[in-house]
Amino acid sequence: MKARSNLAWTVIGAAAAVLLAAMWVAPLLWALSTALRPEHETVSAVFHWLPQDWTLEAFAKVLAAGNVGRWLFNSALVALLVTLATMALSLMAAYAFSQLRFRGRTLVFGITMLAFLVPFEALLVPLFRMMNQLGLINSYAGIVLPQVVAPVVIYVFKQFFDAVPADFREAAVMDGAGPLRILWSVYLPVSGNIVWAMAIVTFIGAWNNFLWPFIIVTSNDMMTIPLGLTQTYDAFGVRYAQLMAAALLGALPVALAYVLFQRRVTHGFLAATGLKG
Repeated sequence: MKARSNLAWTVIGAAAAVLLAAMWVAPLLWALSTALRPEHETVSAVFHWLPQDWTLEAFAKVLAAGNVGRWLFNSALVALLVTLATMALSLMAAYAFSQLRFRGRTLVFGITMLAFLVPFEALLVPLFRMMNQLGLINSYAGIVLPQVVAPVVIYVFKQFFDAVPADFREAAVMDGAGPLRILWSVYLPVSGNIVWAMAIVTFIGAWNNFLWPFIIVTSNDMMTIPLGLTQTYDAFGVRYAQLMAAALLGALPVALAYVLFQRRVTHGFLAATGLKG
C-alpha cells in the first residue's frame, strides 16, 4: 500500500514538473515560431502554431540594421563591469562584516541590510541627479555605478564566510598576511561555487535591466539590448517577427552563460543553504 502511495506521488510530481516545464518553454517556442515567419503572417487573422512560410528574413533584417550588434556589445560590457564590480565590492564588504572587528560594524551592517526595504524605483530621481552632477549621463559609468551595490550578495557572502573555520584566518594572520591577502588566498578559494553562482545571477540581472538604462541613456548608440528592443519598429508599426528575432538574439548570450555554468550555480546555492549536491 505504501509503495502504491509513493508511486502515485511520484507520478503526480513528474506530471507537475512536465506541466511547469511546458508552461516555461511554450512562450520561447512561440517567440521562435514568430521570428521564423514573414511579417505579413504575424498579423494574419488565421492562427497557426507553426509558420506557413519558414524564413530567416527577420533575423537577417535585424542583424543588417547594425544597431543590434552595438546593443549586444553594450549589454555585454555593462553586465561584465557590473558583475566584476559587484563581486569585488561585495566580497570585501562581506569579509569585513564577517571577520574584522571595528567600531560601528553592527550599525553599518544593519544599514546595509535595510537597503532591502528600499525599492530601486525610489532611488531613481536622486541617482539621476547625482549622475547628472557628475557628468555621467549617457555613459557606461553612469549605467554601471548605481548597479554595483547589492545587499543580498553581501549578505550571502557574509553568511558563507561566517561558516569558514576561524583557524584558517588565524593561521594566515600568523604568517603575516593582511586582510586582502587572506580574502584572496584563504576565503575566495573555499567559496568558489557561491561566488560563481552570485556572479551568474548578477550578470543576468544586469543584462536584463531595463529601468535604469532607460532613465540614464539618451543616445541610440549607448542603448543596451532590453532598451534597444523598444526601438524595433518603423513608420508602419511594430514588426513582430523582427522584434522576436531581436529578443531571441538578446536572450541567447545569457541562456548560454547559464547552461555553461549551471553546475556551478547549483553547487553555489546548495553551499549557501548548507546542503550538499
